[in-house]
Amino acid sequence: MQATRLFDYINIQYDNGPLEKFVGSRSDNGWKFYSTKEVIDMSRKLASGLLDLGVSTGDKVGLVVYKNRPEWVITDLAIQYIGAIGVPMYPTISSREYEYIMNEAEVKVCFVGMGDLYDKVSDAQAKVESLKKIICFDKQGGRPYWLDFMNDKNLEKVESIVQTIKTEDLATIIYTSGTTGNPKGVMLTHQNIISVTNSCCDLLPVKKGERVLSFLPLCHIFERAVLYVYTNIGTEIYFTGTDNLGGENGDLADVKPHYFTTVPRLLEKVYEKIFNKGLALTGVKKKLFFWALSLTDDFEHGKKYSGLDGVKRKIADKLIFSKWRAALGGNVKAIATGAAACPSKIARVFSAAGITITEGYGLTETSPVLTLNHYYDGSNKIGTVGVPLDMCDIVIDRSEGEYNEGEGEILAAGPNIMLGYYKQPEQTAAVFKELNGKTYFRTGDIGTFVPGPNGKKYLKITDRKKELLKTSGGKYVAPAPIESILKEDFLIEQAMVVGDGQKFVSALIVPAGEALQSWCELHQIPWTSLDDMVHHKAVNAKFQEIITHINPQFSHIEQIKKFALLPTTWEPIRNDGSESELTPTMKLKRRVILTKFAAEIERIYKDA
Repeated sequence: MQATRLFDYINIQYDNGPLEKFVGSRSDNGWKFYSTKEVIDMSRKLASGLLDLGVSTGDKVGLVVYKNRPEWVITDLAIQYIGAIGVPMYPTISSREYEYIMNEAEVKVCFVGMGDLYDKVSDAQAKVESLKKIICFDKQGGRPYWLDFMNDKNLEKVESIVQTIKTEDLATIIYTSGTTGNPKGVMLTHQNIISVTNSCCDLLPVKKGERVLSFLPLCHIFERAVLYVYTNIGTEIYFTGTDNLGGENGDLADVKPHYFTTVPRLLEKVYEKIFNKGLALTGVKKKLFFWALSLTDDFEHGKKYSGLDGVKRKIADKLIFSKWRAALGGNVKAIATGAAACPSKIARVFSAAGITITEGYGLTETSPVLTLNHYYDGSNKIGTVGVPLDMCDIVIDRSEGEYNEGEGEILAAGPNIMLGYYKQPEQTAAVFKELNGKTYFRTGDIGTFVPGPNGKKYLKITDRKKELLKTSGGKYVAPAPIESILKEDFLIEQAMVVGDGQKFVSALIVPAGEALQSWCELHQIPWTSLDDMVHHKAVNAKFQEIITHINPQFSHIEQIKKFALLPTTWEPIRNDGSESELTPTMKLKRRVILTKFAAEIERIYKDA
């Protein structure tokens, strides 16, 4: 059986051998799992209950949770079974943003998880005429509880609706996180997401019955599409959160997963912890640690090491790298990363240690994967986002704008491209372009194809078109590559390049607090607080040394002339009510950062 609707995947799993442990999450009594059959039965009963609530084909149903959980999967299926449209939302947005999304999408029912989500959605409900019911996944006093809405009354009707649902039907509206302005609702069909899912099933290094961890939010299309891949393969899916991954009692050690997806920021944090532990060592152990780390510098996939080089790497693997793998559970074959650029150093270090990093690229509008570095056939090139999926047509368009040699805007066509933005025809029209008689989606990203293993062309992202800086001298500067190189240094937590309309390029830098404290102790600099240390002469001299070291990698106009150290970490959510500096997918909100740190930027250019 070939899936034509998203809910077909669980039926395929059932036909090929149902799992006793399909989806699970932690409870007070350990892991609680649902079998394939339980998920199918519960989702159909919930679909019956939704019909009782007056939800019809084409109606919108909201979903918002803080942590991935089986209830999300069951509800997602229930929504699909009656031809309704799922509208997943981030838990970290404000009541005003819930109000905007649910009004535009005309959400009729919304399912919520724990914490303050019921209250936030309830606050918005007063201004959302369409929203009739908020349903909780957990018992919260007398509030509506999801199990109470399951029944057997309409199962025949559910089945009859299932038979009418077509592959080209709208399946979900996913609102982009919006680095500027209001979010846009991306309309994706069953076929959009299925085309990606089917293309990726043979590229993931997991087999039926193996264990995977899922902690990236399911409201994001990246993790959601991977969920359908897992369902089709028949893996055991362990849902968790980023707050319970590491440590002796963390879920990585407990579950011992074979595979998971992540974003580069989390990999960077793992690397920072590894590096800091190395700094804390003494004597021979410390020398051995950094010797092993130095062996990762020239790693490339497919590169063969023989003789003395081979022996060195076997020793490093046994004494050092094996411990890194053990810290991730000991079974991880590979980790897929997306949503933002992964620093090459991070991909190189983990891959050299036997934890293969496979970076990919795509957008919500492309369901999401356009390109991916492969695991099995050696088609993996560090510093690129991989090769296009077989069903994607990707071209580099140089017809508009000023680009470096070989670069241009990335355009994509294929069955995975969205229908458009919900109720936004003008914005939809603006992101499509006719080229050689074919309609392409304009990604807004700038890139180029470079040669790589197996004679294939690999896509390399160089920047966001709308994020290019233009100096007062009229020269364009791409900030992302500079920021990526900066963040490879263990002392730098976050960085943003500035300089639009200025004579030269500068950087706002957030130091990695723990690493900086270790560095200060090592150099006998008394540590007081990060607020104090960003003004310390020796600390600033060290960061100038880092910048002086990386500047030769860029042209003169791209080199950082000045910088400001900031004691405030940028976050995807702010508890003080102020606007966050990162999107939920950890991308920089450049507009917000420029506004918040306008005084620091002004000081940088005061005497320019």
